[in-house]
Amino acid sequence: MCGICGEITFDGSPANVDAVARMADCMAPRGPDSSGLVSRGDWAFGHRRLRIIDLSEAGAQPFVDTDLGLTIVFNGCIYNYQDLRAELESKGYRFASHADTEVIVKAWAEWGAAAIPKFNGMFAIAIRERETGRTILIRDRFGIKPLYYAETAKGLRFASTLPALVQAGGIDTSIDRVALHHYMTWHAVVPAPRTILNGVRKLPAATIRILEADGRVASEQTWWRPDFTRTPEEAGRSAAEWEEILLAELRASVRRRMVADVPVGVLLSGGVDSSLIVGLLAEEGQKDLATYSIGFEEAHGEKGDEFKYSDLIAKHYGTNHHKIMVPSDEMRANLPHAIRAMSEPMVSYDNIGFYLLSREVAKTIKVVQSGQGADEVFGGYHWYPPLQDANDPVSSYAEAFFDRTHARLAAHLAPEYLAGKDESLAFVAEHFGRAGADDPVDKALRLDTNVMLVDDPVKRVDNMTMAWGLEARVPFLDHEVVELAARIPSQHKLADGGKGVLKGVARRVVPAEVIDRPKGYFPVPALKYIEGPYLDMVRGALTNEAAQARGLFRQDYLETLFADPKAHITRLRGSELWQVAMLELWLQAQGID
Repeated sequence: MCGICGEITFDGSPANVDAVARMADCMAPRGPDSSGLVSRGDWAFGHRRLRIIDLSEAGAQPFVDTDLGLTIVFNGCIYNYQDLRAELESKGYRFASHADTEVIVKAWAEWGAAAIPKFNGMFAIAIRERETGRTILIRDRFGIKPLYYAETAKGLRFASTLPALVQAGGIDTSIDRVALHHYMTWHAVVPAPRTILNGVRKLPAATIRILEADGRVASEQTWWRPDFTRTPEEAGRSAAEWEEILLAELRASVRRRMVADVPVGVLLSGGVDSSLIVGLLAEEGQKDLATYSIGFEEAHGEKGDEFKYSDLIAKHYGTNHHKIMVPSDEMRANLPHAIRAMSEPMVSYDNIGFYLLSREVAKTIKVVQSGQGADEVFGGYHWYPPLQDANDPVSSYAEAFFDRTHARLAAHLAPEYLAGKDESLAFVAEHFGRAGADDPVDKALRLDTNVMLVDDPVKRVDNMTMAWGLEARVPFLDHEVVELAARIPSQHKLADGGKGVLKGVARRVVPAEVIDRPKGYFPVPALKYIEGPYLDMVRGALTNEAAQARGLFRQDYLETLFADPKAHITRLRGSELWQVAMLELWLQAQGID
């Protein structure tokens, strides 16, 4: 829901309203319904609106509360805003709108930073206090809603997307070598606060940063952390007992995410996660629920759709189902647009799937629920089971997930772009060493839920859906669901081939055929087996004048990839050629020299 941006100067000079307007214009697809800009001397906030709650002009942003002396721009949705509004009204507050935006303003006035943990939802928030001159930047627990920022000669700019900051100009667009190490090693995951560009950073998830009028950081706090410790009672609880508790939490979670003044649909892949969402909504009495699935042409005998399973669920629950088949030519024609829509370069083939699916969904609906997060929260990936008995969990995780070792990376990158040490392995080791998770599987689940998930699946869904003004809600990332999952012993999560406790819940709700099936994803075979026009496209991007001038990769490595792309597939079944090409394609799409 929407895009936010702004500039604050710290030297007393006027904020650059034109730069803020350019950022807002760049994010028009995120908020196609309206725009707004407020400027007060040394600060200016901009907003692009997607009308979801309170469709009237009373819900427009930037929202200015002159009585409280607060101005806000906000991207996201607070699902429990009505309960919070009632509580604030009991304290004497009066409301001029029916929007969750105004609830945030009043909550900040009443409770300050203590208000934020009261919010159940997804959000990126910027608040300006008139009396103190302070600016507050806030991001939700899982970073579902993005918030990028860049320091300028005079102050700070922020935006919902990195390209918006680039469009505003005046930032350092050189490559961050540590971020590049993560991108090439950790399947394009670049942990906050870094991005691939030296001049742009992102506010970490679950962070409140308060800036004084002169730019000093008055305070910064991580306001939420998952706890993977458990009581003896929890450790001894049976799988069946956990399933009962989890089922109740999931019912509440999908119910919360139906809060809207417009219809809400579901992205239905036919897998366990999205099928369970449909089943739970059916239990809630939802009729004629709109569901959407997408498929692609097969390549090298690898099927490009999972319609068999999504059709089964759609028929079982009588949903208003939309099935979209994308010809290869159409996918290729839209790839540049999908790449341009990325806030950061991402290598998953799912991107083009979500982009084209969102294009079709947005023609009929504005809000959907999606199954992202279940694998990271409930242990669905193949690298978790080996960690159970691992003597060296960090190495076991890296061997299963990382695309290449530091030594191999040295043979792939030009020397001037190589970080001085194995930054990615060091990051994982530091994270695994933190208190609060003793079991190696829990350490990996904590890392993936709070880092990998934020900077891969969650970012992918936000970028691709919001490229078409479509809001995606993720019930498996309800914080109460995640906190519950953290307390469930890992053996229950890894049972039944992974996600055992979640599959146990699903067996109570959905047909067994979608549970007892091979694990799937958005299959896009043409991007895994790069040949023909796709090979021409990536070769062109990696050999043109811009790529040659940048010189990120060793030429001998590129020639090896060009000669036989199918021979260089990563542990996660990704193409090395696609990975390196995506970085250049993204940089060139953003006009970065």
